[in-house]
Amino acid sequence: MGTLAVGRLVAWFAFVAAFAALAYGERFSGATEDSSKIAYEYSSSIAAVIGYALTLGIMLWIARGTRLRAAFALRRPRSWRQVVRISALVLLAVIVVNAAVAQFGNADKEQGLTPSSWNSHRVAQFAAFAFVVAVVGPLVEELTFRGVGFSLLERYGQTVAIVVVGLAFGLIHGLLLGFPIVAVFGIGLAYLRSRTGSIYPCVVLHAFFNGVALALSVAT
Repeated sequence: MGTLAVGRLVAWFAFVAAFAALAYGERFSGATEDSSKIAYEYSSSIAAVIGYALTLGIMLWIARGTRLRAAFALRRPRSWRQVVRISALVLLAVIVVNAAVAQFGNADKEQGLTPSSWNSHRVAQFAAFAFVVAVVGPLVEELTFRGVGFSLLERYGQTVAIVVVGLAFGLIHGLLLGFPIVAVFGIGLAYLRSRTGSIYPCVVLHAFFNGVALALSVAT
């Protein structure tokens, strides 16, 4: 393994560690935003887009000098039938883990990003927030974890890449009760990436998952 490859992996781990530290620092400090308002303010969406833009910039910097299409797995999946089958299994696994975690508390409310009710007076603001949550977020997070992260770790074996990327994905969300759910989802997405050879199915599944979660939060 070359020096440059090691440096890229160290940089990726440093990013994950810093992001996770900030997320858990905010959680333990109690400085969480009001989830009933965050989805209905343009400032929330703007701040999120800026954050995701910085993340993408860092990933491009880490992957510099490589074949970007390969580093980010920007290629057609090997089989769409396989995509559907694995995606269904991933969702089933998340549902089972969510049901188990529900015995100890409400993990859906822990992250504080989904609104608790519908505000018909702020439809445009909600639409902007939904776009970030269901499109921008999944795209950048998949490029970061199932893209660059998986590509850097794959040389140690796909099992290592799947588990480490999944756990790292769980950590950057800064959750306690919800950590097993997000980690299992992250591992499932990494498995999907390993079997299809493409990041596109991961982006679609991630977007679907976030979109459904957001829709259910205002419908119930």
